[in-house]
Amino acid sequence: TSINAHHSVVLEMFGEKALELIRELKRSRDGTLPPYSEDGIRQVIEEMRALFEQNQLEVRATTDGEQGLFSGIQLRHACLERNQRCLLAYVYNRMMKIRDYRWEVGSVLPQEFKLSLCEQELQWFTRYNHSLASYMRSIGHSGLDLTQYMHPPKSLYIEVRCLLDYGELETEDGTVVQLKKNSQHYLPRSQCEHLIRQGILEHLQ
Repeated sequence: TSINAHHSVVLEMFGEKALELIRELKRSRDGTLPPYSEDGIRQVIEEMRALFEQNQLEVRATTDGEQGLFSGIQLRHACLERNQRCLLAYVYNRMMKIRDYRWEVGSVLPQEFKLSLCEQELQWFTRYNHSLASYMRSIGHSGLDLTQYMHPPKSLYIEVRCLLDYGELETEDGTVVQLKKNSQHYLPRSQCEHLIRQGILEHLQ
């Protein structure tokens, strides 16, 4: 039992940097993303490299006949696997947040959100954007915007209030509506969804 407890302490000590990446991601609010932690990733990889190199040395020593090293090798291997899982979870969950942002807000990332992404994440977003757009254009004769309705619509028109001075909005039938702060309108749901997600309009239930 004391050996298991010791192993748990060592695992926690070695895995703390990787676990902090997950905690940081979990603390972020919906619709936000903390900056990509290049320094945190680098520290975890350096820790993993040191654990791996120490294991290689001790495996060779064990092969040469030295005794009592096997439990240490197992412990470091467990630390390596835990760090790997944390890194994969960090990268995967950031990708899912970026993907969700595309569906909820649109194809153009706000500058403050874009600044939180690393270069590889920006490239992934661009490729995902192109793939999604290409697929939606291929549906039916004129394409279908799958991001338009995140929930099945109950009606084609909804009542909305404008939360800021936005300017002109031209509806599909050619009507031009002035969206001024606190003005209320009865508009096609299809043209309001993205504006609601961007915080420009508020749906009046």
